[in-house]
Amino acid sequence: MTGGPLEGVRVIDLTTVVVGPICTRTLGDQGAEVIKVEAPGGDILRYLAAGSRSPAMSGKFINFNRNKRSIVLDIKQAEGLAALKRLIAGADVFVSNVRPAALARAGLDHASLAPANPRLIHCGIVAFGTEGRYAGRPAYDPVIQSLSGVAGTFERATGEPRFVPMVMTDHITGLVAAQSIGFALFRREKTGQGEAIEVPMFETMASFVTSEHLGAATFDPPEGPSGDARLLSPDYRPLPTSDGFITIRPNDNRQAFAFFDAIGQPELKADPRFATPISRTEHAADYFTIQVEALARRSTAEWLEIFAAADVPAARYNSIDDLLDDPHLGDVGFWQADEHPTEGRIRRTRTPVTFRGGMREEVLPAPRLGAHTRAILAEAGYAPAEIEAMLQSGAAA
Repeated sequence: MTGGPLEGVRVIDLTTVVVGPICTRTLGDQGAEVIKVEAPGGDILRYLAAGSRSPAMSGKFINFNRNKRSIVLDIKQAEGLAALKRLIAGADVFVSNVRPAALARAGLDHASLAPANPRLIHCGIVAFGTEGRYAGRPAYDPVIQSLSGVAGTFERATGEPRFVPMVMTDHITGLVAAQSIGFALFRREKTGQGEAIEVPMFETMASFVTSEHLGAATFDPPEGPSGDARLLSPDYRPLPTSDGFITIRPNDNRQAFAFFDAIGQPELKADPRFATPISRTEHAADYFTIQVEALARRSTAEWLEIFAAADVPAARYNSIDDLLDDPHLGDVGFWQADEHPTEGRIRRTRTPVTFRGGMREEVLPAPRLGAHTRAILAEAGYAPAEIEAMLQSGAAA
C-alpha cells in the first residue's frame, strides 16, 4: 500500500450495512489498512440490493466496501472470538456497530480490550447514547429519520412526513465516526493513549436537524417558531422551466438584485419585502412565488446562460442517471472504471477529497466473503495447521 494520510493505520472493522462500512471505507480510502470481519453469513448488505452478477456481491456492497480485506470468523465460537481479539490487539482502531451489551458479553468493549492494547482507538457506532432511556434499542436509518425530526421537516414543508430516499442518517453518522477516529488518532500522537468513542445515530441526527431548524426557538423563551422558513417552503426544490427544471439560490443582495434584473422586474429591488436578506427570509413564500412564476417563462438552457452572465448561483437539475454523464464529474475524473477480479468491469466513484501530500495510489476491490481469511490469520501468527483446524471447525471460513 502506498500513500494516503492514514497509511500505516490498521483498522479492524466489525460493522455491517451502511453506517459502519461508510466509516471504514472513508478510513480505507485515506490509506488505512481495513480488515473487515464478517460472520459466516456475511454482511447483510451483500444481499440487500438488487442487481448483482454473483451471489453476495450486490452493487451496494461493492460501493461501500472497497479498500478492505475480508475475513470470516464465527465469534460465537471460542476460537473465532480469540482470533478476533488477537487481531484487535495488533490494531490501531476497532470499529463496531454492535450493541454495547453484546460487545461487553464478548469481551469486546473498550474496558476489556484496552489492557492488551492501551493505544487502541475503540469506536462504537450505536443507535442511541448509552446514558439515555433508548439505549440498547435496535434501529436502522428510517427509524432514526423518523425519531430525529428528519421526516418531520417534510411534514412542515409539504404536510406529509417522508423519509429522504437514501440512508442519509447512516451516511452522516458514519462520516462523523470517521472524523472522530481521525481526531482520536491525532490526540494519540500527542499523548500515546488510546480512546473510547461512542457515536450515537439519534443524537447525531438530532443535532444535525436542530442546528438547522431550531431558529428562533434557540432563545429561552423562544423569539418565534422553530424552523427555517426558506428551507421549509414547499417551493424549496428544483423549479420548473418551460422544458425541465432548474435550481437557483440568489441569497445576498447582489445576487437577489441581479436576479430581479434578469427576470425583467428591477422594481422588486425597492420592494421592502425583498430589499434585505432578513426581509426576503421573512417573506420567503412570496420570494419563491416570484421565482416559480418567472422561471416557467424560459427554457433551462436560456436561464442558465442568463444567470451565468449575471453571476446568480444556478444549476440544472440532474437525475441519478444524469450524474453518469455530468461534464464536471468527467473533468475531475469522478467516475473510475475498474476490472473487479470476480465481478468484471465496474464503475466506481473516486475519493472526492484530495491531499497534496499524497493519496492512496491503489484501490482494493470490494472482497468476496472470506477472501482473505487464510492470509490474515497467517499474518496474525497462526500456523498453517491451526488455520486448517479453524476452517474445519467453522471458527473461520
